[in-house]
Amino acid sequence: MSDPRITSSIFTRGAVDLSALRSAAPTPAPAKAGPPAGAPGGAVGGISVIDVTEATFQSEVLERSLTTPVVVDFWAEWCEPCKQLSPVLERLAVEDSGAWVLAKVDVDANPRIAQMFRVQGIPMVYAIVGGQPVDAFSGVVPEAQLRQWIQAVLKAGGVSVAAPEDPRLGEADDALMSGDLDEAERAYRKILAESPADAAAEAGLAQVGLARRVVGVDPQAALDAAAAAPDDVDAQLLAADIEVLSGMAQQAYHRLVGLVRRIAGDDREKVRQHLVGLFTIAGPEDPAVASARRALASALF
Repeated sequence: MSDPRITSSIFTRGAVDLSALRSAAPTPAPAKAGPPAGAPGGAVGGISVIDVTEATFQSEVLERSLTTPVVVDFWAEWCEPCKQLSPVLERLAVEDSGAWVLAKVDVDANPRIAQMFRVQGIPMVYAIVGGQPVDAFSGVVPEAQLRQWIQAVLKAGGVSVAAPEDPRLGEADDALMSGDLDEAERAYRKILAESPADAAAEAGLAQVGLARRVVGVDPQAALDAAAAAPDDVDAQLLAADIEVLSGMAQQAYHRLVGLVRRIAGDDREKVRQHLVGLFTIAGPEDPAVASARRALASALF
């Protein structure tokens, strides 16, 4: 499972034995309203965040996890990093409207639970699915990576939910649409610093580069210049940019693949890199990109 800061030795040190927590002691009624233990937490009437003790752990975590993934947050009042992570977990749990439940365990008040989970430092977060731990991480992680981890937990639990829109991406897109290219670049780079594989941010950054390259350019004049000089690398690159902005991306790809076939050396690599940048704008799932990538590979090799 994908994990932002996985502590893999948690599981290699030996299986987490939860049998001691499956006690026959009477379980008090939950303090917060919500569906009965074991009932799926839904978007309507479901609960998102609960405080758990040793007495309620079996019903609120183990039994509930048979139908709804449960994320257990081990924290303490004195733990400063916990004060950074816990509010984010709580907000994400509420956003997902009962698709998963956040169970908060105060390690000072419930040392036996922490011992059973082999918690050696906090914050420590476990994912429980089907009554068993399936993944865990320790420490504070960026929100974007935390969202990805939760999505993986939901997938492991057989839950399909749409990932909420990243507000940072919305702000970056707004800056791009308003023409504030410097702010858009800063915002996209910040996202990529936290989530290097964020395809949307990569595409946005590539769009910033494209927008900068065509500032003050007469589109028709650029296309005419490229037609008049088919082997002029700079003219062809600019024409391809214009075509992408005009909704003719496939034509732009064809133009540059053809240029790669005709030239060599540093110019060839320059064109290849430019074309790959244009692919990034569309994304890897675009059929035109897939076709153009195959054509580019054929041209290169």
